[in-house]
Amino acid sequence: MKFQHITVKTTHDYADLVASAMFDAGAEGVEILDSEDLRELLRSDTVWDYVDENLLVADPVVRVSAVTAIGNAGFSASLADELDALAERGAYIGEVESRVIDDEDWANEWKKYFKPIVTDSVTVVPTWIAYSPREGEKLLRLDPGMAFGTGEHATTRMCLELMRAAGRSVIDVGCGSGILGIAAAITGAKSVYMCDIDPQAVKAARNNAELNGVVCEIEQADLLATSRRAELILANLTADLLIRMAPAVREHLEEGGKLVVSGIIAERLDEVKDAFSRLGYKVEKEAAEGDWRALVLGC
Repeated sequence: MKFQHITVKTTHDYADLVASAMFDAGAEGVEILDSEDLRELLRSDTVWDYVDENLLVADPVVRVSAVTAIGNAGFSASLADELDALAERGAYIGEVESRVIDDEDWANEWKKYFKPIVTDSVTVVPTWIAYSPREGEKLLRLDPGMAFGTGEHATTRMCLELMRAAGRSVIDVGCGSGILGIAAAITGAKSVYMCDIDPQAVKAARNNAELNGVVCEIEQADLLATSRRAELILANLTADLLIRMAPAVREHLEEGGKLVVSGIIAERLDEVKDAFSRLGYKVEKEAAEGDWRALVLGC
């Protein structure tokens, strides 16, 4: 199977907005290559034995890339409209490059950038990286396959930090590689149901659940077309999808349950809050990382 790989050149200030536009247009995966991210990491408390000085050269150009299946006819037009809208609001949108890649090319391209991600709940480690856990550290081994979700992205990390799954029944909506649902199972959820409309995601999630030795029910489905209910619902999607699903998701949440929503670009946070507050939800916690936001909602 072949995929279209599109790269948009922008700047650090607008990289997250471009990434969000790509997801809204239907991208199946997005990566951001930004030299400022490395410099921010080096300014942290992490101790480094060696850093290649060439990596410290400031590059004002940020490359945001998206991958989508060949044949996704509406993607290019939708992305063009999204980028035009950003440009009209003052965002810098530079050169746009496009190329065709194979399955294997995509897999290898992503693997170059995956690193272990440490959170309060679990440490996410790609299967191709050797990692020795500390005492008591809970590992989540992950092979994303062709699905989105590795723990690298701020939206996923915030979900991992915010969710409190122990002893609860859990639904992971739009599960991608299964990272959130599997993390819930590893940290003590009493049951986990994951769903995604993408068959590649379902395949990856099932493989990753088996890899981690956890029992989860995983199927290709739209949650809103099922009668499933849970005490905790995890939805790392986009602002548009969250707003669209808000009226119906209440039917799937047990009384007194919690809803963790992420994938919200900062400028659309109020829209998402309003959509849920009108339905009786209350914001119990809010998280922020860069231009991204996540919420814990109760009802």
